Formats: sequence, C-alpha cells, structure tokens
Amino acid sequence: MGSLPPTSLDFSSIDHNSLKNGGSSHNHQEISRENLLNLFTSQQDLLNHFFKHLDLSQTLDFSRILLNSTGTVFFTGVGKSAFVANKVSQTLISLSFRSSFLSPLDALHGDIGALSSRDVLVLFSKSGATEELLRLVPCAKAKGAFLVSLTSVLGNPLAAVCDMNVHLPLQRELCPFNLAPVTSTAIQMVFGDTIAVALMAARNLSKEEYASNHPAGRIGKSLIFKVRDVMKKKEELPVCKEGDLIMDQLVELTSKGCGCLLLVDEQYRLIGTFTDGDLRRTLKASGEAIFKLTVGEMCNRKPRTIGPETMAVEAMKKMESPPSPVQFLPVVNEDNTLIGIVTLHGLVSAGL
Repeated sequence: MGSLPPTSLDFSSIDHNSLKNGGSSHNHQEISRENLLNLFTSQQDLLNHFFKHLDLSQTLDFSRILLNSTGTVFFTGVGKSAFVANKVSQTLISLSFRSSFLSPLDALHGDIGALSSRDVLVLFSKSGATEELLRLVPCAKAKGAFLVSLTSVLGNPLAAVCDMNVHLPLQRELCPFNLAPVTSTAIQMVFGDTIAVALMAARNLSKEEYASNHPAGRIGKSLIFKVRDVMKKKEELPVCKEGDLIMDQLVELTSKGCGCLLLVDEQYRLIGTFTDGDLRRTLKASGEAIFKLTVGEMCNRKPRTIGPETMAVEAMKKMESPPSPVQFLPVVNEDNTLIGIVTLHGLVSAGL
C-alpha cells in the first residue's frame, strides 16, 4: 500500500443519503476508482495511527504473560470481536500453543468450568463496555484465571475490573458514520496475529513442528512426507529380469501405471530401467527385430534413483533436474535393493 498517495479521511463524495436509507438508491449505484482509492488510503492512515500510538511496554508485558502461561490461553469477545478472538486462538493452536475460544454466553451456562487458576482469559472489546463480558469477569475471577482486556476506549469499565489492560489505539472507524467495526477489528486482528508470531519466535518453533500441525496442507506435506510415504511397492512394481524379451513384458510395462519396467537381478538389486519411451525408440530403430531383443539389451543402466528416507519434495526436484526431466524414480536402499518407485503423478496426487 506504500504507493498510495497520502490523504485525510474524506467521505464527502459518498452518497450518505443513500446509505442512511439502507442503500435504497438503485437508480445510480457506482464505485469510482477515486473513491475506492481514498477508502484504502484512509484505512491505511487509520492503521498507521494504531502502529504509531501502540504502547510497546504494555504489549511486551502481555506477550510475556501468554508465553509464560502454564495453562490454556482463552480468548473471548462479542459480535465481530468474537470472530477475531476465535481466529487468534486458532492461530495460536496451529503454532502448538494451548489455546481455545470461550463464548461469553456459553461460559455463563456451564462452559466456565473449563477455566482454572493456571489459565489466561483475553477479552476483546472495542468499547470495554460490553455487558456480556462484564458479567463474565467476576465468574472468571472466581476460577482464579488471569484476565487481560484488549480495548480501544480509554477509561472503560472492562479495563478497570481486569488484571491487565492493553490499549489498542483507534482514531475512528473507516465507516462514514464511525459505527461499523471495520478498523477496530482490523486492529484487533493485526495485534493478535503479530503477538502470535512473537510467541512463535520466542518458542523457537521449527518449520518441521509447524508443518506437523498442518499435515493436509501443501506446506505440511512438503515437510512431513518422505519418499516411503508416497512410493509404490511390492506387487505394484513393474519388475522384470534382464534376459526377458521386450515383447513378453508389454503387459507389465503398461499395466502398472508407472510408464517403465524396473530390471532386477536374483537378489532384487536394481540393474536398470526401460521406459515406454525406450519402447517407441527401439521399435522405430529395430522394426521386427524387437521381437528378439531383451529388456537388458535396451535398458538404461544408470537411472536416477532415490532413497526411501528422502523428503518427497526432494524427489520432485530430482525428477525435474537437468539434463532432462523424468516421470519416475526407482527407490532403493543402501545396497541398491529395489524397494519401490515414486512417480510424478503420485507426488502430484499426494498434494505436493
């Protein structure tokens, strides 16, 4: 957003009468490029106000409380703040922190039983005057939890009754009426997620630990899956012997879905590979002589191979490496014994 020109909050070009009537002016509805640019620039200015006026000492104290918590960090809020509280909690969970969202209404009807004296309860509220949160405070205190309010209005009642308050500076909402929570919630989200990353860094969370919490995502798969997790093995392998005739192995070549034959000796050590591309080239060059040729005579005796403990994402890189890409890699152990095959199609199907 750095390329946007500086501007002040100016809503003079917005049809306020239409907005006050519920946007019912259907005769002429349009969003101009200039208006949209002004809104984004104004929101940027409002967020910059937050960054410039945020109390770093308060923020540091809050971060350390979460970092040193021996229990669960609960987040709560009402309305739009509830969505933010839930999202920040989910972010912490994905970073291996013990966290949960606590609905203030459900808490007053039994869920407060989840709180203990080891826990921290973080309460998101723009005004700090939310009735449901104020009713929750004495109940949470009775459980012995440490209470932190995150509010944007100074001198609010919620801050007065919590153990700690962090002020989230808010100049005004972007909404032309200064009512719709569109800037305050953005501030809450930015604050919460930035704290989450600070905690992540403090705990020295590794990329592998992060990935272990996201096993279904591409990032997680690339850091978790090894070749042995995605390779074909045993009866799925298109194997043959060196002296087998090419024409006798066509079914094996085409039926296993690997696009190749894997030549092995009596000890199942890999000798070479013969691909469907090799078949076409041999047929073109030899004609009817192909009926008498063995796989061993035409195979590639120096194929690329890979070990079972290699990361699957590295297998994909190896397939794509010079001098030319390949569609598969035989998987062998330390003594070159064939134990599997990994294919490009299999890697893509696994989400890599």
